[in-house]
Amino acid sequence: MSHTSPYRYFDGLRDGLPIGLGYLSVSFGFGITAVGEGLRFLEALIISMTNLTSAGQVAGVTVIVAAGTILEMILTQFVINLRYSLMGITLTQRLDCRCTTPHRLLMSFGLTDEIFAVAASKPYPVGPSYFYGLMTLPYIGWAGGTLLGALAGQILPESIRVAMGIMIYAMFVAIILPPMKKDRGVLGAVLIAALLSCAVAYLPFLSWISEGFSIIICAVVAAVVMAILRPISDEADAKEEGQA
Repeated sequence: MSHTSPYRYFDGLRDGLPIGLGYLSVSFGFGITAVGEGLRFLEALIISMTNLTSAGQVAGVTVIVAAGTILEMILTQFVINLRYSLMGITLTQRLDCRCTTPHRLLMSFGLTDEIFAVAASKPYPVGPSYFYGLMTLPYIGWAGGTLLGALAGQILPESIRVAMGIMIYAMFVAIILPPMKKDRGVLGAVLIAALLSCAVAYLPFLSWISEGFSIIICAVVAAVVMAILRPISDEADAKEEGQA
């Protein structure tokens, strides 16, 4: 654990502004998607107010709409959100001496890919005050965008709802394209997951697999296959940690 952080709440608020604006537009798409799948606007809002995970929320809505089981939901969220545990472990090395266990529990709620990237990139230790500021606007943007999207989804014509609902999937494409260009392992994992997803959707003998378990199977199989075919060397892993 490091010494006291020089960063304050308003420093985090400033750094979190671009993330909050980005979340506002993306969660607008999630709100429209959730309402389009049959959820009420209040249900969509509660999901975004109690979660801060775009991929996990979309997958969760898919399981809910498909009338999946609790086990499917648990496994789906475990697989998709497991990366946050790794982020949390890494970020622990960047926290100052004021980050007690209660603070860490509260901070973990606001840990997302973008917030982690900003906090981990700071040259000095990060304290609870800065991190709370960093997560404030992204949280407001995510919940507020969901509310606006859910309300708009009840008013806008179906053609416009469908078009704007694509925003959430466009975000996923934007996330995976840069690492796909740099790493063939990521490209291979994406292609394997896509092929498996198509197989489950269109092959009759795989029709017994529910949508919830389909997400789990595709993600796990793709990750395992590429971990075997293109494992990350210790040198590359160390270099990546050093850059973070």
